[in-house]
Amino acid sequence: MGPDRQKPRVLLVEDEEGLRAALRLNFEMEGYDVTAVVSGPDALQRLRGARFDAVVMDVMLPGMDGFTVVETIRLEGNATPVLFLTARTSVPDRIRGLRAGDDHLGKPFELEELILRVGKMVQRSKEAPASTVLADYTFGTNHVDFSSYEIRGQGGQQRTLSQREMMLLRLLVERKGDVVSREEILQKVWGYNVFPTTRTVDNFIVGFRKYFEPDPREPRHFHSIRGVGYKFTE
Repeated sequence: MGPDRQKPRVLLVEDEEGLRAALRLNFEMEGYDVTAVVSGPDALQRLRGARFDAVVMDVMLPGMDGFTVVETIRLEGNATPVLFLTARTSVPDRIRGLRAGDDHLGKPFELEELILRVGKMVQRSKEAPASTVLADYTFGTNHVDFSSYEIRGQGGQQRTLSQREMMLLRLLVERKGDVVSREEILQKVWGYNVFPTTRTVDNFIVGFRKYFEPDPREPRHFHSIRGVGYKFTE
C-alpha cells in the first residue's frame, strides 16, 4: 500500500545516522510521511522529483551544503518551505539561511520545538503559498515572467528563455548590485558535477544584453567584472 497522500510530506536531510533515525521516528509518530536522505545531491534530486510540504535540512552535508541545495531549488522556482538545522551560527551564515530558507534552529535543539516549528511552517504554506521565489520582475522597459520563462525585452521583442537562462537571470536579479562569481554560477546553474567553460556563461550574458540593453555595447544592467564574475544593476 502506498503512503497516505493526506499526510503532510516532509523531506528530512541529515547525514548523522542516529539523529536521522530519531527525527524520522518522531515525525512519523506526529503523522508525517517522511522521506529521509543523507547528502546534498540526494536532497536536490528528491526536491526536483517530488512535492513536499516542508524540508528539514542540515547545513553541513556531504556532496553539497544545505544552503547551496536550497538556493539552487529557489533558482528553479521551487518555494517549498525549508527549516535549516545548523551548528553554524555566525551572522553571515544566519543571514544566508534566512534568505534561502524560512526558519532555522541551532544545534543542539529541543525536539518538541523542531516539531512545532515544522507544523507551523506546513500550516502557513497551506494557508498562503510560500512567496520566497520571485514570480516576475520589471526593469527599464523590460519584463520577465519567471514562471512561464517568457520575457519582453527591447522594442517589445518577446521570447521564451531556456531553464538555464532563466536560472542565471534569477540569480543575478535576486543578487542585484552584488558581483556573483563564476564559480557560484557554475555550481548553482549548471550543477555540482557539470562544469561548462567560462565562455558558456559569457554567451548567456551576451544574450541578455541583446534582449534587454538599449545599447548592448554600453551595458547598463549586465556587467562583466573581469576575472571575478558578473553583476546585475537596475
